[in-house]
Amino acid sequence: MIEKRAGRAAGTSARQCRVTVCRGCCCGNAAKIPGVDHGGQIPRLRAALDGAAPVRASDCLDVCDQANVVVVQPSAAGRAAGGRPVWLGLVNDDDALADIAAWIRAGGPGIAEPPGVLELYTLRVSRRVREQMDGS
Repeated sequence: MIEKRAGRAAGTSARQCRVTVCRGCCCGNAAKIPGVDHGGQIPRLRAALDGAAPVRASDCLDVCDQANVVVVQPSAAGRAAGGRPVWLGLVNDDDALADIAAWIRAGGPGIAEPPGVLELYTLRVSRRVREQMDGS
């Protein structure tokens, strides 16, 4: 059983980045994106992060044409340095997960520059979708 403290899982901190992986109607769906081990994606990302950030699954984030979607929210220090949530789409291979994990371990948004290859995955979402995510 996971122990909770002030709404956060034990061992997580507001100082860390947070990672949200969409698992709504299209993301994580083998019929939409065949050939991807969707069930293993979150455990592999958690292992690659090695405790550097909590990873949670979310219901649909409403950018279905970009499945699988991962959102990296900055740490408190990253936000203070100007970092904002970064939305990544088409994250369907382990190389992308490794690049995301390395960036987060280096500090993530506002602290560390993302590997150049992540520019290929970065997407802009509507203000409505961003506000829903920021409010969760």
